[in-house]
Amino acid sequence: MDTDLRIEEFNHVQTAHCENGVTTALLRYHGLDFMTEPLAFGMGSGLFYIQIPFLTINNGPAISFRTMPGAIFKRTCKSLGVEVSRKKFSDPAKAQSFLNQKINEGVPVGCQVGVFHLTYFPKEYRFHFNAHNLIVYGREENNYLISDPIMEDVTSLSPEELSRVRFAQGPLAPKGHIYFPEKVGIITDDLIRKGIVKGIKRNVRDMLNIPGSFAGVDGIRHTSNQIRKWRDKLGLKKASLYLGQIVRMQEEIGTGGGGFRFLYAAFLEESAAWLKDDRLMGVSEDFTKAGDLWRASAIKMAGVYKGRLTEQKDFEEIADMLLNIRSVEKEAFQRLAKLNLGK
Repeated sequence: MDTDLRIEEFNHVQTAHCENGVTTALLRYHGLDFMTEPLAFGMGSGLFYIQIPFLTINNGPAISFRTMPGAIFKRTCKSLGVEVSRKKFSDPAKAQSFLNQKINEGVPVGCQVGVFHLTYFPKEYRFHFNAHNLIVYGREENNYLISDPIMEDVTSLSPEELSRVRFAQGPLAPKGHIYFPEKVGIITDDLIRKGIVKGIKRNVRDMLNIPGSFAGVDGIRHTSNQIRKWRDKLGLKKASLYLGQIVRMQEEIGTGGGGFRFLYAAFLEESAAWLKDDRLMGVSEDFTKAGDLWRASAIKMAGVYKGRLTEQKDFEEIADMLLNIRSVEKEAFQRLAKLNLGK
């Protein structure tokens, strides 16, 4: 790379979650100034829960509080009629060549990366998690200019550092995944409203009607049942590590947890204004309550993980807290279903 190039019109956007932030910033760059993080999250039907069977991450249960990586960007763009391009690579050199091509064209791009080797991350946040998202928006002095939405300001990575995180190994390996809006048409208020309604209805379906016991509100009950058994089945030490893993997935890694419930509450508030439907405000309060309950459960789990709480009754109380959360979220989504939005 022998020239510096910075996309001057690109504005860094700090958000609570990486994929929401990448989606928001890229769409704003392409002129969609109305886009916010809650709107991107809700139109992309980002709220979810799943305990993935037979998969462990960091030697603990694989739990996610959000939809599959990449789905928020894909769904939000599709709802607005925005054409997107996505590519994966087996060859790091070809991945870098394509990235350079887009930068030379003045196109900021989203990249999926692993966080374990992200040099600008504090060490305590560097887990083996491969579904982080950031934006590359230029290069300077042989470094790539990085807009990571969860960081306060922009940063940079060397070509070697960026290639290493783009080709991190393990579950959800990114394989050089790169994505960006290709073509943006005319976005009308009616199109935005239709996208909001579609996002809500899809989220209702995903949380209430997915078959099986591992996903949606039933997935929360499944995890509750598991927690009741862990102390006797795994022993206190391993059971404590498993609870610590849930807290990490909930509060520290990009799978969301309680924070995503607050974000969905904010989405419903914005939706009430777009749709001129104040009924959504009441449901918004339900998701704020769910977020508070998730945070309270994380505090209790952390108490076990840190050795302050050691009895079976503590595991039972945590399991009961999750059943309460399931009840709140199930009723909230049932309320959304009954609103008959878009009719």
